[in-house]
Amino acid sequence: MSDRPPTDPSATPAEGSPPDDERRSGFDRRRGQRRRDRRGAAQPDRRSGSERRVPEERRTDDRVSADSLSLGRRLRQPKTIVSLILPIILLYFFARALPGFKLDAVPGLILEANPLLLLAAFAVFYLGFPLRGLRWALLIRATGYPLRLRDATEIIFISWLVNCLVPAKLGDLYRAYLLKINSTVSLSRTFGTVFIERVLDLFAIVVFGLGSGYWSFRGRLPDQVQVVFLIGVIVVVVLAGGLLSMRNFGRRVILALPLPDKIIEFYDRFEEGVFSAVGMRALPRLVLLTGLIWTTEAMRLFLVVEALGFPDVHLGISGAFFVALTGSLLTAVPFTPAGIGVVEAAVVFVLTTVYGISPTEAIAITLVDRVISVLSIIVFGSVAYSVSGKRRGEGLEGPGHSPEPEPAG
Repeated sequence: MSDRPPTDPSATPAEGSPPDDERRSGFDRRRGQRRRDRRGAAQPDRRSGSERRVPEERRTDDRVSADSLSLGRRLRQPKTIVSLILPIILLYFFARALPGFKLDAVPGLILEANPLLLLAAFAVFYLGFPLRGLRWALLIRATGYPLRLRDATEIIFISWLVNCLVPAKLGDLYRAYLLKINSTVSLSRTFGTVFIERVLDLFAIVVFGLGSGYWSFRGRLPDQVQVVFLIGVIVVVVLAGGLLSMRNFGRRVILALPLPDKIIEFYDRFEEGVFSAVGMRALPRLVLLTGLIWTTEAMRLFLVVEALGFPDVHLGISGAFFVALTGSLLTAVPFTPAGIGVVEAAVVFVLTTVYGISPTEAIAITLVDRVISVLSIIVFGSVAYSVSGKRRGEGLEGPGHSPEPEPAG
């Protein structure tokens, strides 16, 4: 029998002792918070983000300045201008250096494209945005907030505009910021859902890339392709090991380090966003959506090739998967906005070296594909950005709330 005296439920804690909530483990506190979040999810709060956020959500580690994320100010910075212009200049010289490249023939090849197939490529590409919105909404809902498909899709579309204009993948940070100013979801928890999205995407790119590569080359992969696959496999293995380590040892390692409390709290919310968003029941749906998302990327390139109708180009669906996923893998390199310069050079290299397509035709294919996937985002995303109330913090339940305006510029 235990010698511990019975606890009087009516007794009050001794002076100076921590409250019961503070004596619980981090896991217990997070589990209780998730239950409270789920209870609150049944009754969606229609107040604006500024009205709904309570002091608990205004922690210093979760605070991001709108001024630091102003898109206009970022676009006026010299490093942003250089990151946009320099890759285009380098790409031009790279194309001129290709043997057999005829610059004057490219416009004519593009103008002869089938407009209906180009429109189909455009539609397939934009079909990916509601799919991405649904996947992110499912991840956010798993953390306890009922994010709607329309709101998730709009925020993702605006964040893609930022990624197309500003380097360093700032669009992912801007996406989390937009959700924070329009809801009660913490910034660090949102980072966790964005991180798990990136993990799912990388897994899909490597798996689809390996499958399409082996199918396209019938198991005889060129040396250059093997190098790309090796890099992808290494990245996936590192990510899988990192997730397992975070799941089993992450918090113990964080607590063992001499870190401030706000860093530990940020990690707790980030970890909750990662692991509460992905469970065994939700994983099949997330995997299916991720597969459909990357199918739209590959089918866009396939339809572009078919629209141009070059008689000596036989890329096929497997080849379109491989080339599109190779380019998408390189967009993860945050040196330039949307991988401008890096992706085009890599796609042209793969088309000419691996598939034997002439440099002129390869550049025509690449330019048309990037007009759809980058330039159209800049055009239509700018319109969405200018009319959206999300960047002013008007809330996710419709207009009519007190705004949280972005600073001038």
